[in-house]
Amino acid sequence: MSRPRKCRRVCCLPDSSQYGPLDSNLNNENIINMTLDEYETVRLIDIEGFSQEECAIRMNVARTTVQWVYNDARKKLADSLVNCKILKIEGGEYMLCNGEENFCNKGYCKKRCEQGVEN
Repeated sequence: MSRPRKCRRVCCLPDSSQYGPLDSNLNNENIINMTLDEYETVRLIDIEGFSQEECAIRMNVARTTVQWVYNDARKKLADSLVNCKILKIEGGEYMLCNGEENFCNKGYCKKRCEQGVEN
């Protein structure tokens, strides 16, 4: 029996939840779904430059979980880019950070709270 999934901490939501080619048809074959925790691993590792270990601390999960989630996210990004598919970011098992954690030093979490995003 596997362990229950742990809620993953996400510091900010994407400004847009859908990306892709402008001339693509909206059907189930052309849509790839990425969860918010997958989005967060890409943001933290590729944009913020954190290691997988640092990302794991911020997301409140094990490093091996981050590695698994990050690999899935990268495959989805590649499939979207190479095969001209729409990428939708939604869902997943996550909790939105409240901006009061010690590592929230760049203000992302607080910025989202000030903009009225519920935690």
